[in-house]
Amino acid sequence: MSKDHATLVGFMAVLMWATLAALSAASGAVPPFEMTAITFLIGGLMCAVTWPFRPKSFAALKQDWRIWALGIGGLFSYHALYFAAVQNAPAVDVSLIAYLWPMLIVVFSGFLPGEKLKSHHLIGTGFGLLGAVVVITRGQTGLFSHGLLLGHYMALPLPIIWAGYSLLARRTGQVPTDVVAGFCLATAVLAFMAHLIFEPNVLPQFSTQWLALLALGLFPVGAAFYVWDYGLKHGDIFILGALSYCSPLFSTLVLLAAGIAAPHWSIGLACLLITLGALIASRDLFRPRRLI
Repeated sequence: MSKDHATLVGFMAVLMWATLAALSAASGAVPPFEMTAITFLIGGLMCAVTWPFRPKSFAALKQDWRIWALGIGGLFSYHALYFAAVQNAPAVDVSLIAYLWPMLIVVFSGFLPGEKLKSHHLIGTGFGLLGAVVVITRGQTGLFSHGLLLGHYMALPLPIIWAGYSLLARRTGQVPTDVVAGFCLATAVLAFMAHLIFEPNVLPQFSTQWLALLALGLFPVGAAFYVWDYGLKHGDIFILGALSYCSPLFSTLVLLAAGIAAPHWSIGLACLLITLGALIASRDLFRPRRLI
């Protein structure tokens, strides 16, 4: 598979993450750690069930402890901190802090071996960041008006954790994507332990809520991590970082289609900014290849 195709595979994760908010809302009042445990268990099992038919994929779990520390630390710590942050600060503020990770990926990718940061990467990502701010805040001001709360401090490591996880995954390109299943299963175990300590047990009450929970585990908290890992290791990391700003916009559009969000002028402006940024940052995809 070519680098451009691998980039498009990675972009599928951005599309799946756009359904996270809507599916979470449709799954009922399941506590955060319990939801994390269930969905990551589904996400891990969707690959693990194929191990008996693919012995080499199971062998991929035999990795250095540092690989496991990277995967488990990245997946579990990010989601645990995010859920804790939104419980202790406005969700809009937390989202704005968290969505600095695409910018960090683009900037620090320039220090990776064989990568070169170009001006159009920065310009495109800047437009994407501005579009994300517009769609998350819905054009409103007065953010952080209550001062810095505990949740704000909890959110500060979020962009660093996810950008660091993504960049280090790029550095470990020789590690098969199958190992992500192990990361998901280990994260499910840790989340279940946190659930037992900190939360009451609340299961979905209706079949539609169970279906939403299943969809969460299969797509935004399952398949998304596999295609993201593959795209990072084999695609264009600069373009992936810039295109990641499509996620909050697509998420808003999904909520709008589901009747959970109301139309607003900020959605149109964000669409323009993010689309412009994506086109600028990914112009290398559309540049004709030179024949040698």
